[in-house]
Amino acid sequence: MTDKQELSFEEAMKELESLVEKLEEGDVPLERAITYYQDGMKLSKLCNDKLKNVQEKMTTIMNEQGDLEPFHVEGEE
Repeated sequence: MTDKQELSFEEAMKELESLVEKLEEGDVPLERAITYYQDGMKLSKLCNDKLKNVQEKMTTIMNEQGDLEPFHVEGEE
């Protein structure tokens, strides 16, 4: 597996999906399955951290005067 910190969100998701597919096949030796699971958990955390980072950036937007203000997304009814 490549250096996880250098992976983009999309690359990490592809690797995670690949690991899940391998585990779902069911014919993986136990030791390999544990390694896949551990790698998958690391990738999952990386994806979660990247999403949190984007979410934090999206909580403020710049208004027409160039000032930052809170950004609210209205839910669908």
